[in-house]
Amino acid sequence: MPLTKSSLSLLVLVALATTSCQTEDKPPQPRFVSDATGGSVGTASQKREGQYFIEFRSRYALSYGHTYVVFGRLNKAGGVATQEVAGLAPSGNVDAYVLGHFVPVPATTGVTDGDLEEEYRSASWRVLLTQAEYNKVVASIRQLQAKSKVWQASVSNCNNFVGEIAASMGYKTPSIWLRPQQFVTKLREMNTAA
Repeated sequence: MPLTKSSLSLLVLVALATTSCQTEDKPPQPRFVSDATGGSVGTASQKREGQYFIEFRSRYALSYGHTYVVFGRLNKAGGVATQEVAGLAPSGNVDAYVLGHFVPVPATTGVTDGDLEEEYRSASWRVLLTQAEYNKVVASIRQLQAKSKVWQASVSNCNNFVGEIAASMGYKTPSIWLRPQQFVTKLREMNTAA
């Protein structure tokens, strides 16, 4: 029986989804901080009150994990004063997640379970921003959230979503088919001296 064009497309999508899940995560990676140009940042500049930031993060999950961003402002001590989360994930239950490996399913673009729990963080790269840089990034995130209506594991996944944010900042982006921890680590390595 010959493969139809739609059957072949489905087979390719399944193969891509399967290959992206074939490696294992490492233990939690060190946390990195840089400025928007990728230069490392000293402790003193991390502690300016009102400093803006975006943090590219990955977290562990029962499956292969999740990639997302946290963005906001820091307090005097360098801790997070305000924060928002943006990422792309299937909305609904585990059935939507499983189905999304084959066909597009409705998506959510905000915080998901585990995003802000430190014990699940597997990699992160915080970029300190000026107010103008921050405003530009937030505008890009809002536009991306408005247009991102579906999740599909092979082509419209969390790595692709975060990669679009990074690209809007002028960063090079790795393959969207990496595991989330590998994606965030490679994103930082491609755009910093660290």
